[in-house]
Order: sequence, then C-alpha cells, then structure tokens
Amino acid sequence: MRLFVAVIAAFMVIAVAADEKYTTKYDNVDVDEILKSERLFKNYYNCLIDKGSCTPDARELKNTLPDALQTECSKCNEKQKANAEKVARYVIENKPEEWKTLQAKYDPEKVYYNKYKDEAEKHGVKL
Repeated sequence: MRLFVAVIAAFMVIAVAADEKYTTKYDNVDVDEILKSERLFKNYYNCLIDKGSCTPDARELKNTLPDALQTECSKCNEKQKANAEKVARYVIENKPEEWKTLQAKYDPEKVYYNKYKDEAEKHGVKL
C-alpha cells in the first residue's frame, strides 16, 4: 500500500520539502475535479512523463515525487496520503497504460513495486 501511496504521493498534493514535511499549500486542491477532467489529468500526466509543459505546481510535483517514493511518503501529512491513495487507485484502475508509463519512469527497477505489491493487494488494488 505504501507504494500505492508513494507512487503518486505528490500527484495532486504538490509538495516541497521543508522542516522534514511537505508544504500544505496545495492540500485543498480538488483532486476529484482533476480526475474527472481528462484535460487537467493529461496536463499533470504529460508533465510527469516529460511530454508536456509543466505549470509551476506540476513542476514542483515532478521534482518532489522521487523523494516521496524514496521516503515512503514519510513527509506527507494524512490529507496528502489520502489524496495520493485516491489518485493512485484511480490511475491503476482507470488508466492502466498511464500507470505503466509512470512505473517505467519512476520505478524502472521495480524496487517500490516489489516492496509494496502485497500490501496494495490487501487493500484491493491489483498492481
């Protein structure tokens, strides 16, 4: 489950390391609205995979994601973890090709996948 949370840890949370925690500046982003909008989703996604321009918040997300993966989202607050789980579940269940591309970019050696696969499946998420 931690991979599940960490892989997209900052996807809609957009975080910056500060005092061992990520900023709460973007905690009120409406994740559901982004997931419902193909245009908004694609903009974030394309930024993350280096196939589109990045808004300042998407660029911050892109820069933060590797740290969130490495630290198991330990710098995330509860709301950020919940949003990350929501986004990850959505992408895994509704955008499998995009999920594979994100995995290839951010976990090419499947370190996080192997570490958290069983935990994710316990939560009903088939990676």
